[in-house]
Amino acid sequence: MENKAKAEIRIKKLRRVIDKFRYEYHVLDRPEVSDEVYESLMRELRGFEEKYPEFRSSDSPSQRVGGKSLAKFEKVRHSHRQWSLDDAFSFDEMKKWEEKFLRILVKRLEVRLPRGSRTSAKLEYCAEIKIDGLKIILTYEKGLLVQAATRGDGVIGENVTEQVKTIRSVPLKLNQLIDITVVGEAWMKKSDLEKTNKTREKEGLPPFANSRNAAAGSIRQLDPKITAKRRLDSYIYDIEEIKLKTQNSKRKTTTQNLKLPETQVEELQILQELGFKVNPNHMLCRNLDEVQKLFESWEHKRNKQEYGIDGIVIKINSNELQKKLGYTGKSPRWAVAYKFVPEKVTTIVEDIKVQVGRTGALTPVAHLRPVLVAGSTVSRATLHNEDEIKRLDVRIGDTIVIHKAGDVIPEVVEVLKNFRTGKEKKFHMPTRCPICGGGVKKEIIKVSKVRPFPSSPAAGGIGIPQGQTFSAAHYCQNKKCFAVEKENIIHFVSRKGFDIEGLGEKIVEQLMNEGLVSSFADIFELKTGDLEPLERFAKKSADNLVKAIKKAKKIEFPKFLYALGIRHVGEETAHLVTRNAKLVTRNDVKDLSDIINIFQKISANEWLNIKGIGEKSAKSLEDWFSNKENIELLRKMQRLEVQVIIPVLHVTNYMLQGKSFVLTGELDSMSRDEAKEKIRALGGDISSSVSKNTSFIVVGKNPGSKYDKARELGVKIVNEAEFVRLTK
Repeated sequence: MENKAKAEIRIKKLRRVIDKFRYEYHVLDRPEVSDEVYESLMRELRGFEEKYPEFRSSDSPSQRVGGKSLAKFEKVRHSHRQWSLDDAFSFDEMKKWEEKFLRILVKRLEVRLPRGSRTSAKLEYCAEIKIDGLKIILTYEKGLLVQAATRGDGVIGENVTEQVKTIRSVPLKLNQLIDITVVGEAWMKKSDLEKTNKTREKEGLPPFANSRNAAAGSIRQLDPKITAKRRLDSYIYDIEEIKLKTQNSKRKTTTQNLKLPETQVEELQILQELGFKVNPNHMLCRNLDEVQKLFESWEHKRNKQEYGIDGIVIKINSNELQKKLGYTGKSPRWAVAYKFVPEKVTTIVEDIKVQVGRTGALTPVAHLRPVLVAGSTVSRATLHNEDEIKRLDVRIGDTIVIHKAGDVIPEVVEVLKNFRTGKEKKFHMPTRCPICGGGVKKEIIKVSKVRPFPSSPAAGGIGIPQGQTFSAAHYCQNKKCFAVEKENIIHFVSRKGFDIEGLGEKIVEQLMNEGLVSSFADIFELKTGDLEPLERFAKKSADNLVKAIKKAKKIEFPKFLYALGIRHVGEETAHLVTRNAKLVTRNDVKDLSDIINIFQKISANEWLNIKGIGEKSAKSLEDWFSNKENIELLRKMQRLEVQVIIPVLHVTNYMLQGKSFVLTGELDSMSRDEAKEKIRALGGDISSSVSKNTSFIVVGKNPGSKYDKARELGVKIVNEAEFVRLTK
């Protein structure tokens, strides 16, 4: 008993000292002892806890990596709604934000600011660095961490308690025995991101694009031991609620809601006092001019920090004013994310080469000296077409500026002509296809109605004569061009088409070179004996590919139509045709036989009867299905037992009928395909491009140029949380 009592005393002492060292190292960044000393004390603690398991507790430092691997993440409902912030990208937008909430305070709430008001609150701003990480919501009871959750859709998140416990800057036990819910960010150091990516590359895994992706990928590891290896860090910035539980002499527990701090700055101070790690780079600003100075200073030094920064969060400092302003349907009125412009870097054009796509279009691509931009190394950038090259006056050897926003393909935005030496070479589009040697010409498409539109990169910076539209692209005139046929087959077997696993670009090219495949219909004739003798194949891999091809023979009509690679007929047009098959054909389309017999008789004018299908798509559909070679390919697929299923669209109701949606950026709670199915199930339509007829644009993380276009046209912008509410 004596030894056991001594062990208990030693265990408690070890926990206090280890947690003190943890706080000094991971929160204050002032380590008092070496890593070796820290690990030696941890080994001693683990030894005692293994010998005396009755003394283990959930707040012990040894329990940070003690959780078992999960089968899946449990869904949890947040006690407080997790809002997203509106974005601002310029000082003018910041001023508009301020003017908007001032009008609300003055008119609706009858608050006079800044003097003679009915509130004692001052109009000041708390400016906090916007960390590019993953939002986490932490719940403590009696000072002990009981739950950590991701944001999810703002209402429902995922329970990631065991994973967050591995973050050493997150306290398992607070300095006070209170109930509290706090919000913060989990993030990964850039130096640790580099190490993690090197490990992933050795394991044959793709590297994380940036620190946010790394943090999200690490937190969502079902095995917390993997999360622990990623060495995540945290910053906490918000208190949702705080309670104090007390016991009277009769051991009866009472709960008292404590008043939140009066200001955001005080809130950060209290969080720090409780033991949380708070970003020291926050500042009290008396007006927007001070906000702007801070923003500009961080725009220049953000890349020197160990964490990713994508802007500054500006909050009205007074919690009293925050309560009075409240929330819109998607975000707080009293806060805004003032974001930096998409990252731009300079590099050198080492060459300009031409790629040939599945439509035969020749696209010039700048081959660059590799450069890091927006979290990834870039060595190529699109130049779109010959007219864009002329507009930019870009030459081989030029020093250029490129930018990349999120997942958007890098673009050349400027040529720094001051760096020219006279040795730069002008680029000219080839007169012969670089793949097959066939003739090349710039295509002209005549249409019945034309609106004049201004000079732009998309238009090639040229005027459009009345009655005809000039396509800025050059096209290979050889319909049997190897590059065109190869790209068509790659498109045919892609995930959104027949989705044939194991049939990638290199295998397609190999099969074509061996003479086994010359069209997409030939794929369904392949046998194990055809593949096994080839390089990259053995009996098992050959069997697997044949099985994948057999499985793909059964396909729904939208994916089938998309797979055919008809020009101007993408995923959404395929769904439009599916939903209106009876309108177009005046018959029931049931299988591939019906498609062959009926679709070849439909004229462009009949295709135009479908809402959402334009002249170009209609003409392409008519041309494709009236082409004898194409019809023969379909008949061959029918003989090879390809089954096309016309799906029944299950529309739950038509609340979104007549509404058109565009999606851009990364969604957290669902995939793009899942979001599209939600829209279709409610009778809505989806488009790949933004126009004045677009009803909503759904914006996720790292949106591309569609977001900018929507702002320009005044299209209603909704974030993921609002989209979820809209489609419930």
